[in-house]
Amino acid sequence: MAKKDYAKIANDIIKNCGGESNIANVSHCMTRLRVQLRDNSKLNEDEAKKIPGVMNLIVQNGEYQYVIGQDVPNVYEEVTKHEGIKAGGSVEDAEALKQDSAVKGKWVEATLSFIGGTLSPVIPVLVAGGLTGAVLTLLTTFAGVTSDSGTYQVIYAINQATFFFLPVFVGFSAANRLKSNGYLGAFLACILLYSGINGVAGLDFFGIPIQAIGYNANIFPIILGVLFMSVVYRFFQRTLPVAMRTIFVPLFTMLITVPVTLIVLGPIGNTVGTVLADAIYAVYNAFPAISVAFMGAFTCWFVFFGMNNALYPVCFALLAAVGSDPLVCAGMAPANVAVGGACLAVALIAKKAEEKQVAAGAGITALCGITEPGVYGVLFVKRYPLIGAMIGGGLGGFIGGLLGMTQYVISTPGFISFAAYITPAEMGGGSYNFMVSMAVMVLATAIAFVATYLLGKKAEA
Repeated sequence: MAKKDYAKIANDIIKNCGGESNIANVSHCMTRLRVQLRDNSKLNEDEAKKIPGVMNLIVQNGEYQYVIGQDVPNVYEEVTKHEGIKAGGSVEDAEALKQDSAVKGKWVEATLSFIGGTLSPVIPVLVAGGLTGAVLTLLTTFAGVTSDSGTYQVIYAINQATFFFLPVFVGFSAANRLKSNGYLGAFLACILLYSGINGVAGLDFFGIPIQAIGYNANIFPIILGVLFMSVVYRFFQRTLPVAMRTIFVPLFTMLITVPVTLIVLGPIGNTVGTVLADAIYAVYNAFPAISVAFMGAFTCWFVFFGMNNALYPVCFALLAAVGSDPLVCAGMAPANVAVGGACLAVALIAKKAEEKQVAAGAGITALCGITEPGVYGVLFVKRYPLIGAMIGGGLGGFIGGLLGMTQYVISTPGFISFAAYITPAEMGGGSYNFMVSMAVMVLATAIAFVATYLLGKKAEA
């Protein structure tokens, strides 16, 4: 496969977006370049999808997401070399904000876009920190590392800090997503996690009682707090004289936001998380095989519509409630590798050399858990591998649900995250879940491969 010209891809994207002056903000997640424009009418969606190196263009809540693949950081680097383009931070642009407001009536789309866009930048932290828990299990089981050793304590700190300080990462990301101040969003999370606040009983604010809540690893309170904070922040940004903003905008914002979050929004967010986890776990307990089969069959559709990252709050809620995720990640694992199996089947039967190369690369990537290249470049292009992947993912999920497959840490579901399926010692240890998970993923891959091959031989004839 020819080496990609990332500078040319970046220049084509900028040109298609109406030039540097029309790009209000640019960021990226694991596979997508996310662009906000000042004037959306200057972008031609059909032409954008034809840019070599761009697999698809997804539009969500006023944001344009160019699907690039795992090498998206290379394109992002080239885009941000242009001095006129703002990278990552907040957008204080009247026209961009005006256009955003035009889509706020689409509540479902806006909510999913906000949650997905907030959590997507945090995923590398979750993967790195989450898998260290499994690394500890491997070290203590096979390498003789003891829990009182310095090695154990350092790696344990990486794992624990990830989830204890998760609200800080989410607060920063959510505030940036809302075009507020990311550092104030992180600051709000730090206040909630402060030892004198987090889980402390008997507090009050001017006589108003404050409910004792554990804010670590709970993302709903910080999301609600940042939503409110962004409103307060923007109000003072608009109303205070320019000379006073540097000092008084952050001061007034936090003096108002913190008490409201502690007294009202924190308890609401805590209740939402608890109810969500209880409700979803109840559905799973009632119909385990069907629930996981649904996730296995339709994850590729969630990815296609950009809804997959919006499911992470469910994962966090389940982890907090039961210590693992037997539904979302457990269903995504067979779904992701099934995409890999389907793509590899296409690589085998495709007649054009370029199609073989694209499908083979996408298949290997999907087996590792990253499915966007396969979904956009193969499944929804040829359609028959989509059916094969859904069959493999659905049947794999059904079997996984029957056998109680689960995932103990948040990481990209797939073979590369094998350690996430090892049962931690504090949860009983043993190899049952690991063996079941590997068997389910192998089976899902094989079923998807065979189904796609049989469908493809007829379609490609």
